[in-house]
Amino acid sequence: MITCDGLVKIYKSDEVEVVALQGLNIQIDAGELMAIIGNSGSGKSTLLNILGGLDRPSAGQVKVGDWDLLKITDKQLVEYKRHTVGFIWQNNARNLVSYLTALENVEMPMMLSGKYDPAYAKQLLEWVGLSHRLNNKLQELSGGEQQRVAIAISLANRPRLLLADEPTGSVDSKTADMILHIFQRLNKELGVTIVIVTHDLSMAGKVGRVVAIRDGMTSSEFIARSPSLVGTNGISGGFANKDHEEFVVLDRAGRLQVPKAYLNALQIEGKATMEFDGEKIMIKAPKAMPAYGGKEMNSHADGGKSK
Repeated sequence: MITCDGLVKIYKSDEVEVVALQGLNIQIDAGELMAIIGNSGSGKSTLLNILGGLDRPSAGQVKVGDWDLLKITDKQLVEYKRHTVGFIWQNNARNLVSYLTALENVEMPMMLSGKYDPAYAKQLLEWVGLSHRLNNKLQELSGGEQQRVAIAISLANRPRLLLADEPTGSVDSKTADMILHIFQRLNKELGVTIVIVTHDLSMAGKVGRVVAIRDGMTSSEFIARSPSLVGTNGISGGFANKDHEEFVVLDRAGRLQVPKAYLNALQIEGKATMEFDGEKIMIKAPKAMPAYGGKEMNSHADGGKSK
């Protein structure tokens, strides 16, 4: 469904150039429910904006289905955003029109695309547990209810890909669990591919695969040991929990990002030694190098005058 190969995104201004993505590689299968995690500034939201057609890549390759987002025209981009991808913002004000009812909010994108289907709009709100809130406006809904309306809106035009940017960032843990259950159901029953960007590690632990991004590159993956959705313990400290196995991701040149926690534990900074014993590769802190007397060496070089 999604292929990113050497994806680069550079933001430029008159005085500053920021490389948000520097050669990111990732593949996401059709029908997958997965999460992307990373610290602030790691590039995860930039990736989501590119996949959502909200931002243009600078270089590399990024394909969603049959769409090449590096070469897509402005006209094609409108078509892509209307029919291929749905987007859920963390900020509910960006998802909803305040003076419309919940049902009217879901119907609006259908009208704009020329595929008005009031029965399907009601069905979507029923799927997210809001059949009793069809005619309520924004101020009459709780934060969690507004986010569920946003999920229904994102599916209004039957997209193949659903992108969610911190969908549980502004709700309590009970509502967060409800939202995740909705994602699981939609993924299973509709077959829609769902990509979630989150800081909520407990949510990340309940999907089949988690991709960690660091410094604009894919650094590691956590893949569920069971094909069924798993885990309530989440992922913490950069290590997989009992339900997930951790993998370090190699790029095409064979480069990898060693988790920072490992480097700190071994007190590795700048350089490391690497050994191969025929079965495994071992990375170690370098042994202390012998100190050379700079004065003695210089004294021989200039006829006994030390520097």
